[in-house]
Amino acid sequence: MSLHYVALGDSTTVGVGDPLNGSTTDLSGAGARPGQGWRGWASLLADSLGSTHRVTFSNHATSGATVSVVARDQLPETGDVPIDIASLIVGVNDTMRSTFDAGHIRDCLQYTAEQLTARGALLLTVRFHDHGQVFGLPKWLRRPLWQRIEQVNTVYDDLHTKFGGIRLDMADYPEVYRRDFWSVDRLHPGERGHRQLARSFADELAARGLRIDVPPDLECAGQAPSKWADAVWMVKEGVPWLGRRASDLTPWAARMAVSQFRPPANAGVQRIEA
Repeated sequence: MSLHYVALGDSTTVGVGDPLNGSTTDLSGAGARPGQGWRGWASLLADSLGSTHRVTFSNHATSGATVSVVARDQLPETGDVPIDIASLIVGVNDTMRSTFDAGHIRDCLQYTAEQLTARGALLLTVRFHDHGQVFGLPKWLRRPLWQRIEQVNTVYDDLHTKFGGIRLDMADYPEVYRRDFWSVDRLHPGERGHRQLARSFADELAARGLRIDVPPDLECAGQAPSKWADAVWMVKEGVPWLGRRASDLTPWAARMAVSQFRPPANAGVQRIEA
């Protein structure tokens, strides 16, 4: 049996966090392409599918991609031939920008899903977990970020209702909130996280009747980041990244935090019925 599998998305689908050489911690390369030192869950899943089927796999994801990039740039790269499986996982980068627009996210994901499923694709999507909990963000920043993530999740809920496919709810996996699931930056899955994503999708595909002789292995070759690696990365990469994001997110988050504690404009005014 032949399978045509395409992957669209951002750095997680590129494979960032799961280095081929098992050592790099440079996770900052915006625009990175699959195969440029990274493996990742999508490639692991393709290899597993290849244990049973003749698989044509193309990964069009790019690090830093937003929903606009996926719809405008990545989707056309897939051509116009039939597709059997298509992964569509993007949206976190959109939540971290001051230009966040839930309506635009919906339009881009809806269009992309329509185009893929019209060509026969079974969609692979996710529901995102609480990234703020993984980052250890303060509540005043974590709460508004989670509100944005939930808006993206609502779009994926609607896509799943309309187009079907396989959707993993990341919050259903307790290991998502364990340190060894993540790479040193806590934003990208580490090797264990990528392997778990690949295995979960493979298990769901197998449950739907797709034979997979060799499922993705959950055994890791590398080591989870140490506390020392965490500290070094935070100084070299984390603080500069937070600085760049702070100039974009902090004014918005501060306004959101204030709005949650500000009493309504008519508070204390007794309504008089005629």
